[in-house]
Amino acid sequence: MAEKIVRAGRKLGRIQPARLEKDYLLEQAAKQVGMDDFGDPWFHQPLDILLQSIRDEARLNAAGDFSAMLQFNQVLMHRLLSEYWYKRHPEILERTLKRPVVIVGPMRSGTTRLHRLLASDRRFSHMRSFETISPVPRLDFEEVLAGEREDFRPILAKRIMRVARLANPRTLSIHPTGPMEPEEELGLLVASMYGMKHEAQWHVPSYAAWCEASDATPAYAYMADQLRLIGWSQQASELRPWILKTPQHMLDLTALLNVFPDARLIFTHRDPQQVVGSAASLAWNQTIIYSDHADPHQVGQEWLRKSHLQVERMMRARETIPAERMIDVQYDDMDSDWRGTMERVYRFLELDMEPAVPAMEDYLERAKDLKRHPHRYSLEMFGLNAGEVRERMGDYINRFDVPMEKPIGSAAPKRAGGSR
Repeated sequence: MAEKIVRAGRKLGRIQPARLEKDYLLEQAAKQVGMDDFGDPWFHQPLDILLQSIRDEARLNAAGDFSAMLQFNQVLMHRLLSEYWYKRHPEILERTLKRPVVIVGPMRSGTTRLHRLLASDRRFSHMRSFETISPVPRLDFEEVLAGEREDFRPILAKRIMRVARLANPRTLSIHPTGPMEPEEELGLLVASMYGMKHEAQWHVPSYAAWCEASDATPAYAYMADQLRLIGWSQQASELRPWILKTPQHMLDLTALLNVFPDARLIFTHRDPQQVVGSAASLAWNQTIIYSDHADPHQVGQEWLRKSHLQVERMMRARETIPAERMIDVQYDDMDSDWRGTMERVYRFLELDMEPAVPAMEDYLERAKDLKRHPHRYSLEMFGLNAGEVRERMGDYINRFDVPMEKPIGSAAPKRAGGSR
């Protein structure tokens, strides 16, 4: 549907052709905001590489290049607005980010459930979904703080989610959410034009290779400043530790700990069959919106490779982290005894869990409504099989004694709006 709308708009002259050129994108963002300070220039190199990779490899359709231009425009405007707020309120960058609790696990390993359970505890700070979409307050935000105006960002997030649901109804069953739901900080890494979010929506292998070979510390430092800005906009106490999570951290634990040296780490583990199949399904259901050339077998191989790289880097990084700074949580344990598992997590965090239990129970009840349509997928959809995944991920399975389930069922992948 999105493809048809964009093509029709261009035919009528109401939607201009996309221009995925860095100088043009920078110029347009600066013109729209009326500012020209984009902050730390580190982002220029990943932006150059990402744009080249899109041109050479992504094979975007009309909806894809139109959406890409909008995404770049939004990120660049947010960078400009961030610098505005840092200059207007220098106290933002002085905010402390003490002892964050960071959930580290592969895609689809239960990180969202654990994150939302902890985020329901008011003793922690967390991002909300609308802040992932629009992390930076608009220029009228001081009127919002004064109670004179409503914050438009949750309204915008609701509209964007509605469009995403129309473009591919399966996307929000894979990751159910709402504007006010706790959400991960991957969008803050995207602000530096860095990270797996781009790989999960576009076929950009050259860009992926560059990210995997780069020191991500500058992107994490920028993310930390964005968290300070969000904490200020929430008017949250600096004494409340942040709850963070995104699968990107599996690849970048060294950079994460360079920026957050006192972080406490919760590692989640799940049967790799489920991790790889579900990650491939998530990427597939986004990629087919933006390209008419997505290949499910190619997607399967890429996310098997990526999942293996994640656990390999995570295991290597853990060798230098003190044991008392981390804890391991099995996905199956959360399924069978969420309360007992969370009690163990709270002992690790040296907190009494009981004050948070009513809010956790409320979240679990609300989650039933969020996930009315289960996420269905299989390895066979993506040209994979259980033996291949187990062989590739054997070291990880053995090291963390990950329970293995029956092979997940097979079905043929379907493109949005019809068969492939």
